[in-house]
Amino acid sequence: MLYPINLKIDNMKITIIGGGKVAYRKCMNFLDFNKKVTVISKDFIEEFENIKYDIEMIKDNYEEKYIKDSYIVIGATNNKKVNEEIGIYCSKNGKLVNIVDNPKLCNFTVPSYIKRGDLLLSVSTGGKSPSLSAKIRKELEETYDETYEEYINILGKAREQIINNTLDIQKRREDIKKLLNLSIEELIKTLE
Repeated sequence: MLYPINLKIDNMKITIIGGGKVAYRKCMNFLDFNKKVTVISKDFIEEFENIKYDIEMIKDNYEEKYIKDSYIVIGATNNKKVNEEIGIYCSKNGKLVNIVDNPKLCNFTVPSYIKRGDLLLSVSTGGKSPSLSAKIRKELEETYDETYEEYINILGKAREQIINNTLDIQKRREDIKKLLNLSIEELIKTLE
């Protein structure tokens, strides 16, 4: 069973081995969180051209030297033997590794997610059905649209204001809970 966790990846070196559609999708996930990654492949699909300035691209075959100082490694080649080699090396060397075609070699999976500013909703089936995760994510996207980015920011400011201005801990908790029933407009008025 997998344990849910959010990682602060600011200072972690992330390497993706592979230049196909799956590698591109994994790369875009990291870019969505403002993290530059290194991608190793002899060949890249043309979509990588659009993001070549946002990533480090190395046109070469996989070699251990490319992941030696990486903290997170994604094995996304179209070669099961190479992916397995990556998974075994990473496991032996204490790295976080995701092998896209072999869940048994992974020590983490990447959930399907929605990001609305600081609101992050993720769905995982533990690698058993990525399609179901994607379906649920699409349903959540309809409920939690782009307006939630602003809502979370205002909610955070209102919460902080209550924490700074209310000494009674019980009253503080009650006031913070009440915020959740307010619209964006009502939240803004609490800040005035």
